[in-house]
Amino acid sequence: MSQNLSAVILAAGKGTRMKSNLPKVLHKIGHKPMVKHVIDAAQSLGCQNLQLIYGHGGDKLQAALANEAVNWVEQAEQLGTGHAVQQVTPFLNDNEVALILYGDVPLIKSETLKQLVEVTPNDGIGLLTVCLDNPFGYGRIVRDADNKVTAIVEQKDASAEQLAIQEVNTGIMAVPAKQLKAWLANLNNDNAQGEYYLTDIIGMAASEGKTIATVIAQDPNEVEGVNNRMQQATLERVYQLEQANALMVEGVTLRDPSRLDVRGTVNVGKDVVLDVNVILEGHVELADNVIIESNCVLRNVKVGAGTVIHANSHLEDVELGEQNDIGPYARLRPGTKLADKCKVGNFVEIKKSTLGVGSKANHLTYLGDATVGDNTNIGAGTITCNYDGVNKSQTIIGNNAFIGSNTALVAPVEVGDDATVGAGAVITNRVAESELAVARAKQRNIKGWQRPTKKS
Repeated sequence: MSQNLSAVILAAGKGTRMKSNLPKVLHKIGHKPMVKHVIDAAQSLGCQNLQLIYGHGGDKLQAALANEAVNWVEQAEQLGTGHAVQQVTPFLNDNEVALILYGDVPLIKSETLKQLVEVTPNDGIGLLTVCLDNPFGYGRIVRDADNKVTAIVEQKDASAEQLAIQEVNTGIMAVPAKQLKAWLANLNNDNAQGEYYLTDIIGMAASEGKTIATVIAQDPNEVEGVNNRMQQATLERVYQLEQANALMVEGVTLRDPSRLDVRGTVNVGKDVVLDVNVILEGHVELADNVIIESNCVLRNVKVGAGTVIHANSHLEDVELGEQNDIGPYARLRPGTKLADKCKVGNFVEIKKSTLGVGSKANHLTYLGDATVGDNTNIGAGTITCNYDGVNKSQTIIGNNAFIGSNTALVAPVEVGDDATVGAGAVITNRVAESELAVARAKQRNIKGWQRPTKKS
């Protein structure tokens, strides 16, 4: 159908069974609030307006979704799904189709919603259903002899014959706004729950001879709601397996698809290999032939071709060139940028620093607010003393420099090209090009020294 489309997202529930101070729809799947998954799916369809119905924890919900282009509609009392949608009717135009969604059904696919919208008649209802082996708790889809939908009967109101029906209501539907307003105005709460059921509009439409077109969801997980932590955990693994499968389709080798967590977006080149327990957050780009070993966390990282990140390394807001060798046990913090063929070894921490082509910091080093040139070697135990308790200062190290082990570079300080710093030095002044800097106390050897003994 070609009418304008608006999304109505129900997100007012408290989520008592989550046992949390956080509104249920803000609990996360794939490190993203469940309701944000639903918003994204609606936006991908080109919805002109997004109506978000809120209730419990409204302040927290509005703060978490402050950047979303939604119209906030309060449901002060939770009197059922029909009552919730009634709150939205003043904001719906008669020429719109209202796509009704749920903030705690995070895995709904935009492709399925597109099918639903396409089958929705101009004066009827498009209804998304699903067939379940165990339909307990769901509203049953009642059809007549011609297979036309005539009603949705809730579990508590269903007869024994109706309880045997396996096709159930997902709650997701598309309804022309003009008809929706009229049907909602006639709702009553004469049922076992004493609530205003949105599903009652199906019976109204059927009694008027309106067409109720259905789309059956092929994957039950797609329409599964979250009411407790167990269901949340189950859908998390479903979501993660979907991400793993998508990466493998792109040619990524996953040592164990069940032990990968994707919490954002990932772009990959050819022949990428991910070992177990890798976490990818934010936006991650992995070029050709990147290898990431086990137990690594990458958050907002761009990795150049041929780079290897060894086990137990943690990288955040970092850009790596090609053929780098990182870790194991390396920590690269925000603002770090490595050129090609760098080596950052075990127990090295780098923050807001750059390393030039071929430079190395192989072990037990801290580089903060530093600029390091090409082919420079940073010895074990070296630190940049970049913080005086108030301000951060820069350390600049040139090309082909050699920094001996256990050196402290007290910023602001500069070490020139081809300079050498002897081991154990504390450098507070500039070291010029090709100079050797030795800054340590003169060694004294005391003859006849008696080592202390333990008192009896």
